[in-house]
Amino acid sequence: MATLESRRDPLAARRLSLSLLLVLLAWPVLKAAEFNPGALFDSGNLKVTGQFLAAFLPPQTNADFLTELFKATLETLAIATAGMGLALLIAVPLAYSVSRVCRAHPGLQPVSRAWLTVLRGVPELVWALLFVRVMGLGPVAGVLALGLTYGGMLAKVYAEILESVDTAPARALLDAGASRPVAMLYGVLPLAAKELTSYTVYRWECALRASVVMGFVGAGGLGQLMDQAMKMLNGGEACSVLIVFLSLVLLADGLSVWLRQSLDAPAPRQPSPFGWRSQLFGLTGLISVISSFALLSIDFSELLTVQAGLSMVHFVTGFFPVDVSAKVLLKTAEGVWQTLAVSILGTALAAVAGLLLALGKPRVMVNAVFNLCRSVPELVWATLTVLAVGLGPFAGALALALHTTGVLGRLFAQAIDNAPRAPALALQDAGVASGLTFVYATLPQIAPQLLAYTLYRWEMNIRMAAILGFVGAGGLGQMLYVALSLMDYKHACTLIMAMLLLSMLVDQVSARLRRSMD
Repeated sequence: MATLESRRDPLAARRLSLSLLLVLLAWPVLKAAEFNPGALFDSGNLKVTGQFLAAFLPPQTNADFLTELFKATLETLAIATAGMGLALLIAVPLAYSVSRVCRAHPGLQPVSRAWLTVLRGVPELVWALLFVRVMGLGPVAGVLALGLTYGGMLAKVYAEILESVDTAPARALLDAGASRPVAMLYGVLPLAAKELTSYTVYRWECALRASVVMGFVGAGGLGQLMDQAMKMLNGGEACSVLIVFLSLVLLADGLSVWLRQSLDAPAPRQPSPFGWRSQLFGLTGLISVISSFALLSIDFSELLTVQAGLSMVHFVTGFFPVDVSAKVLLKTAEGVWQTLAVSILGTALAAVAGLLLALGKPRVMVNAVFNLCRSVPELVWATLTVLAVGLGPFAGALALALHTTGVLGRLFAQAIDNAPRAPALALQDAGVASGLTFVYATLPQIAPQLLAYTLYRWEMNIRMAAILGFVGAGGLGQMLYVALSLMDYKHACTLIMAMLLLSMLVDQVSARLRRSMD
């Protein structure tokens, strides 16, 4: 018979310690995020929110407005597509230099990785705000911002994909005397083409959402139209914009799924090292990018003039030297902690809500809720939550929670559906209630996966929490918006660097936590 000692959970002490740590951290996080659920039921807030939501109906259908809405929709699509085209130009050489597979020169790797960290760490909305200050309102700022941020994201993932494929063909080509670029082109890319194409399509879908968000700082498209409607409290126009945007996101989501599924379909053998589907998608993408630049009338030659260069240099030099005075550093530290608290609270609320909804029925209704939550950008949710609970970080946490519930809930539902059924069926046959069956049979199997999804999302939420302050949701974003409005660029540089360091720290912490679960 097994002894009592052998029946004890070997990880009990570790779990207890972690639980106590979470309890100890909960109070300061809730305090920093100004957690106040009662504000949702405040009579004044309910009245303002109710009046604004009531004004959403009926949607604005004025012919002049619909014409403007159609132009903004085309502009949003063009910004997302042109931004992805620019991102690819940045990502391909960076991924080549970062990847350990056939990299051009070992010395390029640390420099390229540093660039990736900067490009990915600064949110696209911050880049857009900076470019708007230099180049004025319009889609150029949005395209450049998307190109920089998504260039860093694509390069990182591209490098990981290239390193995950079998390198034997590339090594054989190198041993035969082929150059490194040729070995990469014919020995690595054909094996990774499907996955690279799939991830690029997914990122385009994300860029579509991001292009709307950037409109809130004057980068054009549906976001700018939505921001104008929100500021004027014109619910009918805001409703029309939101309906078009949700339809656009759902169509893009469906197109993205169809494209990725078509890549998985078997293709006939052919002499080309790349599948015909990848070639077709590449040609279609090239035509779309060229058409988008033409639609937006972006002439990059104007950006390469001496006058434009001097203007950019003058603007950039205004950020240095960085303001490291004790007063500024103390305020920045407070903003960092508040931003971190908003990201933790928002992600935690979303994880709980997403799991509860993932267990709900009917699944069609639950999926509709998930699609609605994740289709509305965090900045739009923040505009609504500021009305509901007032200015401050709690509004930002609620906005993050609403959007992230749709993202995590969908992933959680898939994890639950894919979990092995045998343990749950055994408990059900023994007469155990369905709730206890999930807790003791299904949840232990999928818990590591759920935690991994939550941590991945936390990495993304920390970047978004840093910019929700642009609409009054506190944290670093609100401080940065004020600093730029006052043209205090040295202080703004301090805040941007804090955003970058915070993003890097959260990435490292999240990665270590995921490794510890393995």
